[in-house]
Amino acid sequence: MNDAREQVFLQEGSSFPGKTYAEVVLQPAFQEAKRHLLAPLIAVNKAQLIMLREQQLISEADAQAIARALHRLDLEEVRRTPYSGQFEDLFFLVERRLLAAAGEAAGNLHLGRSRNDMGVTMYRLVLRDKLLHSLESALFLAAQLLSFAEAHTETVMLGYTHMQQAQPTTLAHYATAVSDVLERDIKRLMHAYRTVNKSSMGAAALTTSGFPLSRERMKELLAFDDIVENAYDAVAGADYLGETAAAVHVAATNLGRAIQDLLLWCTQEFAVLRVADPYVQASSIMPQKRNPVSLEHLRSLLSSAAGNAATVLTMMHNTPFGDIVDTEDDMQPYVWRSLSLLEQLYRLLACVIATLEVDRQRLLERARQSFATLTELADTLVRTDNLPFRKAHQIVSRVGREAMRLQLSADQLSLDLLNQVAQEVIGRRLQLSAEQLRQALDPLHFVTVRALPGGPNPEVVKRMIAERRKRLGAIAEWVGTTRQTIAQAQRSLDQVVEGWSEAR
Repeated sequence: MNDAREQVFLQEGSSFPGKTYAEVVLQPAFQEAKRHLLAPLIAVNKAQLIMLREQQLISEADAQAIARALHRLDLEEVRRTPYSGQFEDLFFLVERRLLAAAGEAAGNLHLGRSRNDMGVTMYRLVLRDKLLHSLESALFLAAQLLSFAEAHTETVMLGYTHMQQAQPTTLAHYATAVSDVLERDIKRLMHAYRTVNKSSMGAAALTTSGFPLSRERMKELLAFDDIVENAYDAVAGADYLGETAAAVHVAATNLGRAIQDLLLWCTQEFAVLRVADPYVQASSIMPQKRNPVSLEHLRSLLSSAAGNAATVLTMMHNTPFGDIVDTEDDMQPYVWRSLSLLEQLYRLLACVIATLEVDRQRLLERARQSFATLTELADTLVRTDNLPFRKAHQIVSRVGREAMRLQLSADQLSLDLLNQVAQEVIGRRLQLSAEQLRQALDPLHFVTVRALPGGPNPEVVKRMIAERRKRLGAIAEWVGTTRQTIAQAQRSLDQVVEGWSEAR
């Protein structure tokens, strides 16, 4: 329904004023299309023109006329054009400009295609670019996390489970774990990219065309990796959107969990992290406050990214399996926003991580005074006294309870107390020496002896960091090569069309 008919409807058939279809749906979609889809639309038109000429479906003279119209199209003027209702969407606006410049010959540019296959192809072009931006930023964050880990391979800290002190580890061990989760998020985004980077062109409305088009050539011209072979699937399948949204949702959720820890460690009660001045905010009334607002905004905006991604999945739910281009007009901005937010937040967090100050001594002292090393003490009793682990665990557990009753810290535990409990449990004193007890309760020793693959031992963590840098370097190389391939394809499109436009 166009604007004029809507006005008549509102005047004659409605007793109250309201928003029109154009205001609610068409105008917002038109504005989004101008911002995101104009360049992909022109790229698709150029590729279509080249393919049609190569397939001898249009004459050389018509190809040159269309090329001149495309080359001379004022894209800035198109971007400034307000929505008036004269054209339903951006496609018809651009087509009218081309018809005005090239005459009826421009009508043949639409030979064997539909807004269905064009629309999905344009969406895929936009989405792959945004996925590459997100991957680049994710790799930047991963590099910062690994550099941070490398600087803290011997920064001993307490690890927590159930929000309770668990065992000593290192800050590097923690940061590498976060990096590993991020690496899996990167791989999910890469898989989404591979699903997205397929061409729908040539599917037309949903059954292809009777004209001898080359779907393969369109794929090559637009730097897609493959075609969506089944033409029905090419315009009906929306899982490329769903996979992207799911990858973003998981990535935003994962990163939000780490942000929760960082915020907690910045509190005056924990007092082990200090966010650099550019990333904090002072209180308007409380002079002592250094509010780590960068982390707070990261937490809330990651929730926003996850929410936008969830909206995409919700909008897909129960959508009939057919042409969903119109639905996608409403849906695409949510996936664009989720990816753009994720990309920005990756970069912000990387900057915060790179400038963090860590109180290493406080972390170490907290580990020394805790009972987080008691697992190693039980392990030591197994070695020195040949006790079953459960019996050793029973002795150490009772020692821990007694020490807490006496308000002793772990570094104040005595061999006398341990032997007293052992006498009650196993009927004899332990063979454990005072030096062995001291070593068992030392968090540095705890970390050092855990040298199995994946443990916090500094040399093990250094090896893990090196391996991850190598893997991430390969991914960064793939992203760079992919960028170059796309850029070269765009240059080729521009050069061919420009050459034809200048032919006489």
